[in-house]
Amino acid sequence: MQFFLGIAIVLGSVFGGFFLMGGAFHQIWQPIELIVIAGAGFGAIIIGNPKHVLGEMVTQVKKVIVRKKYDSEFQRQLLLLMYELLQLAAGGLKALDAHVEAPKDSPLFQRYPLVLDEPKLLAFIVDNFRLMAMGKINAHELEGVLEQELEAIHEEMNQPAKSIGKIGEAMPGFGILAAVLGIVITMNTVSEGATSGEIAEHVGAAMVGTFIGIFLCYGVLDPLANVMKQLVGQEASNKECVKVVLVTHVAGKPPLLAIDAGRRLVALNVKPSFAQLERWINELEGRDSEPDTGSRRGGGRAKAA
Repeated sequence: MQFFLGIAIVLGSVFGGFFLMGGAFHQIWQPIELIVIAGAGFGAIIIGNPKHVLGEMVTQVKKVIVRKKYDSEFQRQLLLLMYELLQLAAGGLKALDAHVEAPKDSPLFQRYPLVLDEPKLLAFIVDNFRLMAMGKINAHELEGVLEQELEAIHEEMNQPAKSIGKIGEAMPGFGILAAVLGIVITMNTVSEGATSGEIAEHVGAAMVGTFIGIFLCYGVLDPLANVMKQLVGQEASNKECVKVVLVTHVAGKPPLLAIDAGRRLVALNVKPSFAQLERWINELEGRDSEPDTGSRRGGGRAKAA
């Protein structure tokens, strides 16, 4: 909804102002200019990016339109999934094999459908539980491995936004290219004896090319690249949360403390409080919320300490 609202405001402001100043639709409707500019930009994207980046670009543009939000329910499912996995790992990492080898078939993972719908995050979780199960690794070594992995993932995920931004910067140049071609055609009409009115019409059409290039740059592609970067940042924060939980667990901390360490990296607008996290865990374990729960929570804190 927000995406389409923004588009409506941009289009209404630019073209509404043009019409209010006495402009006419036929003056700016130049489909050939649009084909030249958009086609050149699209071709440049294909030339400048490998196939997997193009595929990721399509995926991220779809996410911009749909605008999937990582709300408090998503954070609840992510934190509780990690808690259950750590609880199983406490009895030996081999107990996780049946779950991490086929997460989509696992009853544990199926309780958290929002996480299952995030293939990259899911792969990050199961791959690193497999890593922990393969052999003894200390917290410092695990943190180093995960930081390098996250840096590589973040760099690759940001590539589509960088490419869109680069093409956005080139759009005014493509607009000038289309305008120059229009001027060349105008000069040919002059040699053929065109009237001053016809010449003015051709020049105006050529100048529309410059307008389209600038509009696509600042009104479409630059905002699109910015939103794509923000979405990648949100996905990266979820992986950072998982990383901290795993490192804290390997450092020998109990599951509740490890999950709380991950909770601290959740975005502020959806970050649960520690009391809320405890309530989720108590509900997961089938504990009630009567006054005696306070003593249990106190025991949980003491155990975590």
